[in-house]
Amino acid sequence: MAEQKSNAAVSRDEALKRQSNISLIRSLLPVIGLVVVFIIFNILTKGGMLQNLSMVMTQIYVTMIAATGVFFIMTMGGLDFSQGSILGMASIVVCMVSKVAPVPVAVLAGIATGAGIGAINGFFYVNRKIKSFIVTICTMFLFRGIIKYLTSDAPVGANAMMILLNKDQLKLICTLVVVVVGFVAFHFTKFGIHLRAIGAGEKAAKFAGIHTDRTKFLIYLLAGAITGFAAFINVIKVGSVTASGGNQLETQILIALVLGGMPISGGAKARFMNVIVGSLLYIVLTSGLIMMGLTTQAMQLIQGVVFLVFVAIFADRESLKVIK
Repeated sequence: MAEQKSNAAVSRDEALKRQSNISLIRSLLPVIGLVVVFIIFNILTKGGMLQNLSMVMTQIYVTMIAATGVFFIMTMGGLDFSQGSILGMASIVVCMVSKVAPVPVAVLAGIATGAGIGAINGFFYVNRKIKSFIVTICTMFLFRGIIKYLTSDAPVGANAMMILLNKDQLKLICTLVVVVVGFVAFHFTKFGIHLRAIGAGEKAAKFAGIHTDRTKFLIYLLAGAITGFAAFINVIKVGSVTASGGNQLETQILIALVLGGMPISGGAKARFMNVIVGSLLYIVLTSGLIMMGLTTQAMQLIQGVVFLVFVAIFADRESLKVIK
C-alpha cells in the first residue's frame, strides 16, 4: 500500500513538472517567434527590415496603446470589436476640438469620447446582460456609420498645430507611459488580481467579495478612454480622419494579443507582456510582408494561418465553452 502511494506521488510530481515545462515553453514561444520572424524578414528583405526599423516602429504606437485596454477586457473573459470605431470617432472629435481649443483640451475630448462609447458597451454588457461580442459588434457598426456620415463630404482635418506634434519622441513617450502604468496596475495592484479572478471564474470572484459588475463596466469605460487617447496619436500622425479612420483596428489588436500569447478566455494565464510582444510581432510580421511586395490577399492569408496556429496553441478549451 505504501509503495502504491509512493508511486502515485511520483506520477503526480512528474505530471506537474511536465505541465510546468509546457507552460514555460508556451510563455516563451511568442518571444522566440518575434526573434525568428524578425531574422527571417531581415534576410528575405536583404537587411531592409533593420534599415527601416525606425519606420516600422512608427506603426506600433496606436496598436500597442489600444491593445492595452483590450488586454484588460480579454483578461476578464470579454471581447471588444468596437475599437476601430472608437478610434475613428475619437479622432474626429480630436480634430474638431483642436480647431477651437488648445491641444490638451482636444486630447481630453478624445479620451472622453472613447470613454463614453466604452460606457455604452459596458452598460449593455453588464446591465442588460448581452454577450460582449454582440454588444461591441453592434456599436462597431453604429459608430462606423456615424463616422462615414461625418466624413461623407470631406475628411475631417485637424489644426496645423496637431500635425507639428508628429514627432517620434512624443509618440514613444505617450506609448511608454500607457504601457508602464498598465503593467504596474495589472501586476502590482488589486486591479489586476480582480481582472484575473473574474476571467478565471466570475461566480468564485463574487464569493471572494469582488464587485464583478462594477469592475466589468469600469474596464470597458477604461478601454474606451485608452483608445480615445490613442486617437490623439493617430491624429498627429495622419492629420485628418476619413471614412476608413480606425478601420480594422479591432482585428489588428486581436491578432496582436493572440500572437503575444494571450489566452482568448483570459484568466490567470494572462500576462501583460502579451501586449508588448504581440504588438511588436504583429507589426514586424505585417511590415515584413509589405516589404516583400505581397498583395493584400496574400498578406491576409498568411496572417490568418499564423493567427489560427497561435489560437490553437494558446486557447484554453475548457474556458472557451462559456463565451462572456
